[in-house]
Amino acid sequence: MKPFTPGLDLAFTIEAEIDAPLSAGTSPDGERLHIPITGGRVVGPRLTGRVLPGGSDWPVIAPDGTSRIEARYTIEAEDGTPIYVVNKGLRVSSDDVRTRLRSGEAVDPSEFYMRAAPVFDAPSGPHRWLTERLFICSLAPMGRTIRIDVYIVT
Repeated sequence: MKPFTPGLDLAFTIEAEIDAPLSAGTSPDGERLHIPITGGRVVGPRLTGRVLPGGSDWPVIAPDGTSRIEARYTIEAEDGTPIYVVNKGLRVSSDDVRTRLRSGEAVDPSEFYMRAAPVFDAPSGPHRWLTERLFICSLAPMGRTIRIDVYIVT
């Protein structure tokens, strides 16, 4: 008997609003950025709500231009339940695309690879399913908004 072949089902979309990135300078690992998350919304078949202000993404851009993403923020579900999110991922792009993205220009997602694996911390109750599944997401920066399509790994 062989294992089940996983699939992907769209669970919801996050549209996170961000402030301009702040650079913490360079280190041997690369340039550390601080990108404040100022709000946003969550819509989809499995979850609706909003992104609370106060979270941040702290990516490190390696000397080769690859970005290691690490965002931490809170979603407030439509029923008021706070859900903590840790989203770690990777962005790979050319120098030109990276410059365009950083300037806030809209860049077609086919020009870069940007994926992550969010982990959710939700209390017992109607949102517990978020802690009982694995997820991956595809991200598309659009100026001061990041669209994050979140998929359940079936």
